[in-house]
Formats: sequence, structure tokens, C-alpha cells
Amino acid sequence: MSDATTHLLLPYILAAQAQKHVTHNEALRILDGLVQLSVLDRDLTAPPASPADGDRYIVGSGATGDWAGWDLNVALFTDGAWLRLPPRTGWRAWVEDEGLLLVYDGSGWIGTTPDVLQNLALLGLGTTADASNPFSAKLNAALWTARTVAEGGTGDLFYTMNKEAAGGDLGLTLQTGFVTKALVGLFGSDRFRLAVSADGSTFFDGLSVDNATGIVDQPRLPRFMAYTNYDNYVGVGTWTKIAINNTDYNDQSAFDAANNRFVAPADGTYLFGATLLYKVNASTSARMSGRLVLNGTTEIRGSRGEISGAHVSEATALWLQTMVSLTAGDTVELQGNFRAADGYFAADQTSFWGAKIG
Repeated sequence: MSDATTHLLLPYILAAQAQKHVTHNEALRILDGLVQLSVLDRDLTAPPASPADGDRYIVGSGATGDWAGWDLNVALFTDGAWLRLPPRTGWRAWVEDEGLLLVYDGSGWIGTTPDVLQNLALLGLGTTADASNPFSAKLNAALWTARTVAEGGTGDLFYTMNKEAAGGDLGLTLQTGFVTKALVGLFGSDRFRLAVSADGSTFFDGLSVDNATGIVDQPRLPRFMAYTNYDNYVGVGTWTKIAINNTDYNDQSAFDAANNRFVAPADGTYLFGATLLYKVNASTSARMSGRLVLNGTTEIRGSRGEISGAHVSEATALWLQTMVSLTAGDTVELQGNFRAADGYFAADQTSFWGAKIG
């Protein structure tokens, strides 16, 4: 019969043994040191100078002094001396200075954090996951980085998201105060969409890409095509705003037909063009000219043009085109002038157009 237990090596009280309390107390001391094992540290290789009774350590590799030869063993300070407790496979120890749970695998102490997590129903990091959000994380930063070639990876990183059918939704929801402000992804189709919202309920597509052709659409881009529906009379030597009062299209209502001008809805770079068709009043030597004017007073550089030769009524045309940087609220209007004889800017064919390009 052995004189110690199989697993913890606690000494048995033997028959006819004198001083039985010594053996019993020794077993209790070992039990007290090992049950619910919690150590202060696992990196020390020499005993601390002033240990307290009951202090426990996992001895680091290369131990010296009273711990020499005790590498990876549990050292228990009790009754003024160090007691060596050799670990056995399956022992678990909480490391207090690291907040880490270790297990002894027969050759060393290893972390108990699993290498593989499979088929979890809920996972919450810093917060509680629920059925609506089975994976939830409350963080200030997150990092995804590629596994390098040196680590056995490819050096690449792909993040894949998948939906069941084209009619479903797939994408990122960007929120402020849990109110959705932007959507990025495939919503209701396989077209790529970038949509924004002020209130989380009404959304506007800022960008849409046809997945079959790659054609990019900007459905909210300010743009217009406008014209005058009557002959505009202009006298000699007077720059006059042409009454561009009808629109073929007018996205975002950027063109103010009531006041015959474009009003910039946002800061940016805009491209404008115009066509002016001459109509005779009394003389074909009118010398027709045109220009685009900023905020009713400033001629936009590069927008002015003139035809100096003899004019042909309802045939002679002048084309203008320019690009300009505008601030939200700026206005652009089309003006015409005759230098030699009065005349008209013809209905329907005198037009003005523009679009935001940047």
C-alpha cells in the first residue's frame, strides 16, 4: 500500500504511526496550497525577499536559490519555508498579476483561451449580444491585418459578406446615436449603392453602380437644361439677362425658372454652357454677344463670346462654355448683348445648361 494519495500526493496516516497529527497537518497544508490554486506570479526565477505565509508562485525557468531545480513547479511559502509542489497534468492555476487562467499539460503551463470557437450562438465583446445582434462589440478601435507569408499566410486580406438572393440587402449601416445616416452596399438588388439620410427613414442615393455594366450614376447630382420659350428683345449696347424660363430637366430644382438663373445648392465645381440663336429685328449687322454672370454682377472668366460678321436670322448661333467654382447660394445667369443693331434672342433654341462636376 502506498503512503500517499495518487494525485495530490497527500501523506496517509499509517497504522501504529506515532505523531499522527503531523501527517494529518501536512496533508491539510498541501490541500490548502493546491485547492482553488491561485499564484501571485509565474515569471520569477528566485524567491521574493519577504514572502507572506501562504504565498504561491509558479517558478520560472532557470530558477535559482531555494527554488533551484523547481522550474515550472508550484512554490508554496508556509511555516517559514518554501514547499515544492510538482504539477500534474490537468492542474489549473489563476495567475493574479496577469488575470490569466493556466492549465498544466504535462510539460508546461498553457493559456486556457481556446484556439478554435465554433457554432457559438452569441458572442459579445465589451457588451451583451442578443438575438438581433448575435455578434456585438463595444470598442474604440478594431484591426484586421493580413497573415504574412512568413507566418504561413498569403499576405492578402479579404473580407467577404454574402446575401442569399439579389432582392435582399447586404451592406454597412453607418449611424450616429443609433440613427442611420448612411448605407453602403447592395440594397434590394445587386447594384452597388451609397445612400444617405438625415433622419434614418428617408434615404437619397448619392452613388449607384450597375453591376452588369459598371456604369456609374449620381442620381442626386445638381444639373439642369433650360430654355426660353419666347423671343427676347435686347437693345443696342445693353447687357440683358435672357429670360430662360423653362426646363427640360432640373435635378434637385437647381435652376430657378421664375428668376431665370441657376442657384448653386452646394459648394463645388460646375460646368455651364449656353446656345444663343439670333433673330433679326431691323438689321443683320447686330454683332451678337453673350456671357455668363456670377451673382448678377461679375462676368465669369472664359464665358464671353461674340459673332462679328453678318448675321442670318434664326440661323446664326453662338455657343458658350466654361467651368467655375461656386459657393452654395451663388447664382449664374445668361446675358446677351447687341453692339451694332438691336435684335432678338430666339425662342426655344436659346438655351442654358449646367451640372456639378466636382
